[in-house]
Amino acid sequence: MGLDWRPMGKAKPGFEQKFVELFHLIQRTEKVNLGFWDRLLGKKPPSKDDLLKEWFSIQIPGYETIKAPMVGRDLAANDWLQNEYDKSDKSISFEEFVRPFDGYYVIELAEEEDGVPMYISMGQDRNVFRAQFLNDCRELIGEDLYESAWETKLADETFIYGQQILSIAEKIASNNNLLYLREQRIPPDTDEDSLESKIHILYSAGNWLTFYGTRGHGYEADF
Repeated sequence: MGLDWRPMGKAKPGFEQKFVELFHLIQRTEKVNLGFWDRLLGKKPPSKDDLLKEWFSIQIPGYETIKAPMVGRDLAANDWLQNEYDKSDKSISFEEFVRPFDGYYVIELAEEEDGVPMYISMGQDRNVFRAQFLNDCRELIGEDLYESAWETKLADETFIYGQQILSIAEKIASNNNLLYLREQRIPPDTDEDSLESKIHILYSAGNWLTFYGTRGHGYEADF
């Protein structure tokens, strides 16, 4: 399967502390401790499903941060869906075709391109970064940063990690006349083992991490 980075939601205003508390509980780094009276009354600690439900209820999804239009709310998304139906075989009515898309975010129409990577994974949302590409850059970033890619991170850690990767990319790019890759969105038309290709991966990864980290989003390492 390989490694993907999936943007994590961010806390709704006023729920920042609760968001972090629930994150750690879900990650099993802490235990839910009930008070004496709760135990006396026979209450049980919440299940992981309960914790996840509460955690998601206080989140703003990353789709909103990248300003992706939503079907049923935004005209651009509704027009996109109409176009998709027009291209279909129309074996079902438009009403039936629309139903599964209610509330769907159209990522390819997102305004914030920095949150929509060029390095993607088949079958994943377009805002998910295919971090498996870092395998090609392992010798450039070192074992510590490489191993860190496999760890789910909150926003502050995500930002720091992004800056560490960008710092390495800048140093190597500067020494090899590759600084132009800093602003290049599309991968270079070179062999995947070339330094140019690897530096572009690092810039892309660092920019993606920095984009989400600075906007309050961490990421889930999915492998």
